[in-house]
Amino acid sequence: MIAPAGNFKFYVATKPVDFRKGMDGLAAIVMNEFELDPLSGAIFIFRSKRADRMKIIVWDGTGLVLVYKRIEGAGFVWPQITNGVIKINRSQFEALFEGLDWKRVVPRVTRTPVAI
Repeated sequence: MIAPAGNFKFYVATKPVDFRKGMDGLAAIVMNEFELDPLSGAIFIFRSKRADRMKIIVWDGTGLVLVYKRIEGAGFVWPQITNGVIKINRSQFEALFEGLDWKRVVPRVTRTPVAI
């Protein structure tokens, strides 16, 4: 499991992409179709036509990193196929990466202590 440290933003491309694309092709999709910066440090997640594969790109400060994962069994639980991108939180990303239903992950609400 990838366990990114830090406060990353996670974006999931809802439409399948051509998995022959490498990191430069995926970065071009981020820039041209989503109008986001692939060098921002955000994590961009792409799905294949088959639900069992994902590619992830992220800028780590020194270069673009590409992660490829194929899951065995039923495949990943993906959002409905549409054009565009959706934003998810870290817990949802971790569930998605493990092949779990990320839509069932509810973020915990934490309160900041206040001195009286």
